[in-house]
Amino acid sequence: MSTEGIGLERQLRRQSLWLKDSWLWLLKNEVLQGAEVKRKRLAALEVGCGPGFVMDVLSGLFDVKGVDIDSDMVNACRSRGLDVVQADACELPFEDSSFEVVCCSFLLLWLKDPRPALEEMKRVSKRWVVCLAEPDFGGRIDYPSELSELTGLIVEGIECEGGDPFVGRKMRPLFRECGLEAKIGIHSGVWGIEKLRLESDDEWRWVEMTLSRKVDDRRLRELKGVWDRALEARTLFQFNPVFYAIARK
Repeated sequence: MSTEGIGLERQLRRQSLWLKDSWLWLLKNEVLQGAEVKRKRLAALEVGCGPGFVMDVLSGLFDVKGVDIDSDMVNACRSRGLDVVQADACELPFEDSSFEVVCCSFLLLWLKDPRPALEEMKRVSKRWVVCLAEPDFGGRIDYPSELSELTGLIVEGIECEGGDPFVGRKMRPLFRECGLEAKIGIHSGVWGIEKLRLESDDEWRWVEMTLSRKVDDRRLRELKGVWDRALEARTLFQFNPVFYAIARK
């Protein structure tokens, strides 16, 4: 696996650890309510499952299958015994209403047009369509003010990679265009200073990976210096909204 691939996998693992408790709460309270579903484990599909870290979380609640377009990701999942098939999110190889719950996370961000994928998720779902997490980098906050340029640079970096950094705020209309009325919410995501200390090195690696083609090394070092000094002074603040959407057919 390339260095970039290793960096991406590390970031996906971190995201799943941050959001695990919030995902479990959401699914238990929104999807698994009611005696009719508590008697059995529901069949679930994760679309765009990547290396399977979210599937690990879901497996505690559902009989879960995954699908991903990337053969390396599929092989990584299978090597850990996960049930994953290789396919395009816009052409799922399943019959209508094959799963009680169909979900994704950090997928719509990278689709040129998310609607065909959502339509497919709706088609193969019998009951629930859930987007567990999609960020909105336009709402990112960095402090001190010298770090505020990070938002614009990260937005440009994601757009250069073909992503939509503003997809979080678009989930309600995207779901409505697919005939689904979604409940939209936001995951808690403000870290205390000690959590920032623990995550600082990995968080900055992700920033560097995102900005590597947009900012020269000298400017990155300057921004890192501002970041480190603020962390040492205990004034560093960083927030990026991550939304969820949940709809019942």
